[in-house]
Amino acid sequence: MKMLVLGAGLQGCACAYDLLRNPAVTAVTLADLHPDRLPAFLAGAGARLQPARLDVTDQAAVRTVMQGQTAVMSALPYYLNGPMARLAVEAGAHFADLGGNTEIVFEQKKLQDAAVARGVSVIPDCGLAPGMVNILAAEGIRRVEKPARVRIFVGGLPQHPEPPLNYQIVYSLEGALDYYTTPSWVLRGGKPTQVDALSELEDVEFPAPVGTLEAFHTGGGISTMPFAWQGKIDVMEYKTLRYPGHVAIMRPIRELGLLSNEPIEVKGKQVVPRDLFIAAVHPALFKPEGRDLVALKVEVGGTTAGKPASVTFQLIDYYDAEHGISAMMRTTGYSLSITGQMQADGRVTALGVHTPDEAMPFRPYVDALAERGIRIEER
Repeated sequence: MKMLVLGAGLQGCACAYDLLRNPAVTAVTLADLHPDRLPAFLAGAGARLQPARLDVTDQAAVRTVMQGQTAVMSALPYYLNGPMARLAVEAGAHFADLGGNTEIVFEQKKLQDAAVARGVSVIPDCGLAPGMVNILAAEGIRRVEKPARVRIFVGGLPQHPEPPLNYQIVYSLEGALDYYTTPSWVLRGGKPTQVDALSELEDVEFPAPVGTLEAFHTGGGISTMPFAWQGKIDVMEYKTLRYPGHVAIMRPIRELGLLSNEPIEVKGKQVVPRDLFIAAVHPALFKPEGRDLVALKVEVGGTTAGKPASVTFQLIDYYDAEHGISAMMRTTGYSLSITGQMQADGRVTALGVHTPDEAMPFRPYVDALAERGIRIEER
């Protein structure tokens, strides 16, 4: 199997690392504008790792690098995944991405007929959330005879929080701020509805040492599931987890316009407030040596045989100190890698465009996570 990873950021490198642990993968091409800036955990990977310089806005160059690949995994910013999926289908390669934008997933679904004709599968939204949580939620729905509620909580957090935000960058800060400003699709009374990001704050409990976290709406976390289950499930929602007090700071920052993408004039120059905000806070929030954790909870409730029934999946994953790989990279980058491998080796049987909850087999996926030390607890 020849595998192509687009993007050599945190998640792309974690995906490539995981692919290289499978001896059936004969080559991993890691394509990026700066393929020479690879982390230490990829050192010594040998000839199977093939870094390649690629400008993904050059579609002719993308077509060339995709030729002959078994599967393509995109760890690029979400807004690039539409054209990348189309080019992969044209090249006859399976495609998976980290996604995070529901509108783009609907655009990718228009590739259904072309993907089937080429004999390939396209699976958008294959990271942690969306991705892992969708697969867990779908399994919970299958286990409850009449599901009525699906509630999903996920957060990437520092193990040792520092004020004022008690947060550190665990993936693209630009992407995180998109989630803080994009309305979230939920089900209310069985109907798809949008709610404001950073709204409906509540506490969620985890075992020590994590303890109490706060949860609030953010966009993109469950992909198209509210639309797939409209009229069948009463409540479905996704919330991000942070340490208590985070929203009390971030909401005023957003309301003051500091996260806006609309340029403003400052001393005669046009400035994008969000760009300025990212530049200002990045040095304080980027902690290369900081150790993180990922907390996840998926709750499905309803009735079975007329009696109350529920299924809960829970995960707490920690930074891999031996290899220098963050918990967010493990849960997100490895999830992308597992998806690509299952597409390539035939364990994903559905051709065409499907989200993870529609296409990924639950038990093989969860077992693959466990093999990597990412253990989902069930009750």
